[in-house]
Amino acid sequence: MSEEKYIEIKGARVNNLKNISLKIPRNKLIAITGVSGSGKSSLAFDTLYAEGERRYVESLSSYARQFLGRMSKPECDFIKGLPPAIAIEQKVVARNPRSTVGTSTEIYEYLRLLFARIGKTYSPISGLEVKRHTTEDVLACTRQYSVGTKFCVMAPVHVIEGRTLRKQLEMYIQEGYARIYANKEFQRIDDYLEKTPEDIENQSDDDIYLVIDRMSVSDEKHEISRLIDSTETAFYEGDGACRLIFLPSNITYDFSTRFEADGIKFEEPNDNMFSFNSPLGACPTCEGFGSIIGIDEKLVIPNTSLSVYEGCVQCWRGEKMGMWAQEFCRRATKDNFPIFKPYYELSDKEKDMLWHGLPSDKGKDVHDQVSIDNFFRMVRENQYKIQYRVMLSRYRGKTICPDCHGTRLKKEANYVKVGNRSITDLVQMPIINLKEWFDKLVLTEHEEKVAKRLLTEINNRIQFLINVGLGYLTLNRRSNTLSGGESQRVNLATSLGSSLVGSLYILDEPSIGLHCRDTQRLINVLKDLQSLGNTVIVVEHDEEIMRAADYLIDIGPDAGRLGGEVVFQGNVSDVSENCETLLKEHPRSHTIRYLTGKETIPAPTSRRRWNQYILVKGARMNNLCGIDVKVPLNVLTVVTGVSGSGKSSLIKGILYPAMKRSLDEVCDAPGEFTGLEGDWKSVKHVEFVDQNPIGKSTRSNPATYVKAFDGIRALFAEQPLAKQMGFTWQYFSFNTEGGRCEECKGAGVITVEMQFMADLVLECEACHGHRFKRDILEVRYEGKNIDDVLNMTVNEAIDFFAEHGQKAIVDRLRPLQDVGLGYIKLGMLRSSPVTRVQKILPRKPCL
Repeated sequence: MSEEKYIEIKGARVNNLKNISLKIPRNKLIAITGVSGSGKSSLAFDTLYAEGERRYVESLSSYARQFLGRMSKPECDFIKGLPPAIAIEQKVVARNPRSTVGTSTEIYEYLRLLFARIGKTYSPISGLEVKRHTTEDVLACTRQYSVGTKFCVMAPVHVIEGRTLRKQLEMYIQEGYARIYANKEFQRIDDYLEKTPEDIENQSDDDIYLVIDRMSVSDEKHEISRLIDSTETAFYEGDGACRLIFLPSNITYDFSTRFEADGIKFEEPNDNMFSFNSPLGACPTCEGFGSIIGIDEKLVIPNTSLSVYEGCVQCWRGEKMGMWAQEFCRRATKDNFPIFKPYYELSDKEKDMLWHGLPSDKGKDVHDQVSIDNFFRMVRENQYKIQYRVMLSRYRGKTICPDCHGTRLKKEANYVKVGNRSITDLVQMPIINLKEWFDKLVLTEHEEKVAKRLLTEINNRIQFLINVGLGYLTLNRRSNTLSGGESQRVNLATSLGSSLVGSLYILDEPSIGLHCRDTQRLINVLKDLQSLGNTVIVVEHDEEIMRAADYLIDIGPDAGRLGGEVVFQGNVSDVSENCETLLKEHPRSHTIRYLTGKETIPAPTSRRRWNQYILVKGARMNNLCGIDVKVPLNVLTVVTGVSGSGKSSLIKGILYPAMKRSLDEVCDAPGEFTGLEGDWKSVKHVEFVDQNPIGKSTRSNPATYVKAFDGIRALFAEQPLAKQMGFTWQYFSFNTEGGRCEECKGAGVITVEMQFMADLVLECEACHGHRFKRDILEVRYEGKNIDDVLNMTVNEAIDFFAEHGQKAIVDRLRPLQDVGLGYIKLGMLRSSPVTRVQKILPRKPCL
């Protein structure tokens, strides 16, 4: 390979990498494989991406660099031929509650521009289009009538501040005007002024018009020119308003240059009008969040399968509050409200009656109305009593904003439509349906010219989201509610939409969370990214993606200290063509043994039987259609289905919170379901393990996380020298004062901030990296001090403490070994960038 065609790495020693050197071809799809913990992420992210980011930051000015996060140079002799690097990891990085799928992919920004440029405003009263009229609109109106038809051009009388109507009319006479139209008849102004002063001043300004000109419909040029002049005069005198009245039918047409209709002045569309991040577009009630703290519908009506008569309204139960339910049922018959229909079957109109009041109650005093809103109004009025304050807090929670109904925008934004749809209608569609809508969108020739570039960008980005298997999402889905895999694929689609060329993309297991049906789509997306002229590196375990790659790098042979070597490197096509040769040349590569079929994952010959189960009845959360699901107990159960099918809604949204609440534990309210049946009472503990990181403290380590360090500290505090010196177990902590080195605060290193360069990390001169004071390190257990123990791997620690009969500590450490983390050190900091540890440690507490 020539020098320009590959990335050359020499002497990489990051984490467990053992001084490896390799050449990676550019502009290819490359899969880095190996057993978990072998060093794949150390090569891809902590070496290649870290160096790419460092070089980018170093290219900026010193002023810009002081505001950016800086990375130190990875331990490596040199890296050559490295293009600009972009990392797409499995992290839900968006913590901003305002961030949505639409904003993070930039589709929403293009939608805002589309509606601002070609959107048409419609009046909510008449449904007619609102537009700023011109003289051309007036001419077009007259052309509807035959030549010779008489009409008048008029302007509403605009009384200037400080004048009376009489004074204004006298001014019109001085300006040469002779007639007005008042009380549905034409009158001379001087005749009208002969009325008594009281009659004139009692005349409403809205019922009197100034006659600008009297004309007949004509095709003559001079008549058309005269009409244009008269119309412009009418707009001037009428403060932007003009009226035509055709005679003798008295049919009138109103025109305005003020962008108004039906007596409402509308705001002309602009891009800020559709932004919930701008005060010009955000709903003033919820400030663009879409939700407020109020009465939570799920808490008020926890069981939607019940009817009002059966007591679906939780706060209307009991002897005293039950009077509200009885009174509502009594009055509901007048308005044909279905009191026996389950709540989830009620229409929006019927729910509105229950929450906001029956039609027959309208006009009554608020204290005589019966509704859920009126009930809580009564509760708020009695907040001075403790029982009412408790009741109010019981039903408070995050609820949809009553003004914008969760759309986040001012109501004016919904008046603007493209293709008879508002922007909130579009962002609430599943992306796959949105693509179909744009494909069928019909625009005028002028609109197509204006929107051509915008529609191209929107359609491309929507198609990319569909290609990565996210067609089921909506654009208003909050980014912080996405799973790690969904978040990664959204970032991947965004990268495709940016169409960068000549870059290095590094992805961390993009197939995680993706159904096998959609894997080929993902492969096509990665190939498209590579075909643009980019180098794509994926850290992957999925066989289908490995075989689709152009080049394979296998790191191993095993995890931790037993890994960190390149055990295979070559074209994927060679794997199938030269099986026997590769097995002989690379006997330590587990990946090659599986790809060639030498090793396989055996299926169990028998399955465990079960007879106990939990039955979830009537699950209706999100897209679940009132299903009944039986979950076996005491066996391993897998919930499968394509992305967006409802797996998380069933387990995370309903079963988990329902089980937590059945154990009287604090948890979010479960989604809609009828109830639990079966043997759910036999479950004594429920644990939910997700993809969230293990904690926020950068000083935590595996020993503290699994609670093994408490036993280790207590063990050292029991040693004779510790008792003699008066050292309690608190002295053996590097997080509190007493036994830790105060120079480095128990970190073992001193960080020197370099304003324009990466921070300099130096070993602490006081403790020489041991983190504890010298007299603490003199306390030993079976020849080992506290620092020696923290530098042991999990496997070494288990052997050491098992040999000396410390069963409690061994039991705490054993789960780490069981999940394959026996190679990590007990004292490895939480901030250490080891991807596998970040993923697997959260699974430990339930083991």
